[in-house]
Amino acid sequence: MAEKLSAVKGMNDIAPPVSAHWEWLEDKLRTLMQRYGYRNLRTPIVEPTALFIRGLGEVTDIVEKEMYSFEDRLNGEQLTLRPENTAGVVRAAVEHSLIYDGGKRLYYMGPMFRHERPQRGRYRQFHQFGAEALGFAGPDVDAELIVLACDLWAELGLEGIELEINSLGQPVERLAHRAALITYLESHADLLDEDAKRRLHSNPLRILDTKNPAMQAMVNGAPHLMDFLGAESLEHFNRLRALLDAQGVAYRINPRLVRGMDYYNLSVFEFVTTQLGSQGTVCAGGRYDGLFEQIGGKAAPAVGWALGMERILELLKEQGKLPAQPVPDAYAVVPDAAALPQVMKLLRELRRRGVNVQMHAGGAEGMGSMKSQFKKADGSGARFALIFGEQELAQGMVAVKPLRAPAEGQAPAAQTLQPLTDPAAWAAGLRSA
Repeated sequence: MAEKLSAVKGMNDIAPPVSAHWEWLEDKLRTLMQRYGYRNLRTPIVEPTALFIRGLGEVTDIVEKEMYSFEDRLNGEQLTLRPENTAGVVRAAVEHSLIYDGGKRLYYMGPMFRHERPQRGRYRQFHQFGAEALGFAGPDVDAELIVLACDLWAELGLEGIELEINSLGQPVERLAHRAALITYLESHADLLDEDAKRRLHSNPLRILDTKNPAMQAMVNGAPHLMDFLGAESLEHFNRLRALLDAQGVAYRINPRLVRGMDYYNLSVFEFVTTQLGSQGTVCAGGRYDGLFEQIGGKAAPAVGWALGMERILELLKEQGKLPAQPVPDAYAVVPDAAALPQVMKLLRELRRRGVNVQMHAGGAEGMGSMKSQFKKADGSGARFALIFGEQELAQGMVAVKPLRAPAEGQAPAAQTLQPLTDPAAWAAGLRSA
């Protein structure tokens, strides 16, 4: 016997019945995006490694530790499985001149890859849904994206998700803050852990996002970036706040909110929950006006967010908000395999009329007993069994047997006979409400 093979650690199969929850969430997301005028963009899973080095920053955790990168054996090109998709969206926009005629609202969905320690809500292959607004400079689109996410939580029935916002200002303002921050951190060098010491001069802003409890008090006393913002950056942030206030969106200003990629400027935000342990961020994003130039395009404003599909589904499960599993409207009981040609033709007609119908399938031993078929029919969750027995077929009929009571405490309705020649007359009654 050949050696049993398993999936790569941290890269999981998604099988029924769980996959039905994914499909339900994806449908909710697509519908909401359509309401807001966002259109789908699909980018490759593999991108040039240089895209992420330039776009995310050479000294970010993602680039330094987490990317799945390799050399193409045929041409020597350096390639990477995408660890995120904002850089890919902008690369596509530049390559295909997507915003030559004005701003575009786009969304994407798919797998991302990071070499991390797998844990609840964090996997090596994980799935993101993102919304990106390209070519819009004002805080109105920042606010629109935040409100869009809030509408999503309401649509899904999720509770306990809080919004944190901050402003990273512009590069020159961050440089002034960076210098002050380095001076401050150097004065507390004895409290820095090894990771902070490594980042001190390469990416000190990320030290503010430390999870080390021994550093929290010191970090809380560090200079605030907000104090270094100029008038235009402050106006952008204050206008964003005013728009959120007008929509009744609650938020908390978090001066330590910095995000993990170098391309962000001005508005940044995160939606967080306390119900998923250490993986509390369920959706995050911000403005990235400099990314177009960083990857070789003309300067253009942009803002967006991404949410983790696994984390949203985990939160839905935690709050008991996942939908019931889909079930067929009807289950076809076929005692004699000789009737299959006629039965399959009728079932196709029912499906064309919108009836979800599952047919009992046999094997080498035949279709199985009526008792075993009815057991399968009941186990499928179907509301009706369609019985194609010898007597029914001889009369040109099918027996429709209700399997579920119409309401709690009531008995199922009586079995009826329906004509095979006129499925339109009774198909509607089979469809689930």
